Amino acid sequence: MGNIMIPQELFQQLIRYHLLEDNSCMEEIQRGLERKLDSLVLRELYGKYKTAPTQEEREKARQEYLDRKGVPDRFRW
Repeated sequence: MGNIMIPQELFQQLIRYHLLEDNSCMEEIQRGLERKLDSLVLRELYGKYKTAPTQEEREKARQEYLDRKGVPDRFRW
């Protein structure tokens, strides 16, 4: 297992939610965690693209990465 870094503000919101039972920041926590999850998925896809053993797997990972990033087809090579 590796370490995952989150912004300090998200960490503070998580503390308020769990330790102080402050539900007012629940939506912000959800958005922050979704952003972090998206960035983790993108990083994994990029790593797959760079290290996949076959050209076919590299191309599949590259296409999925670009799709998730929202790069239009006309800007791809």
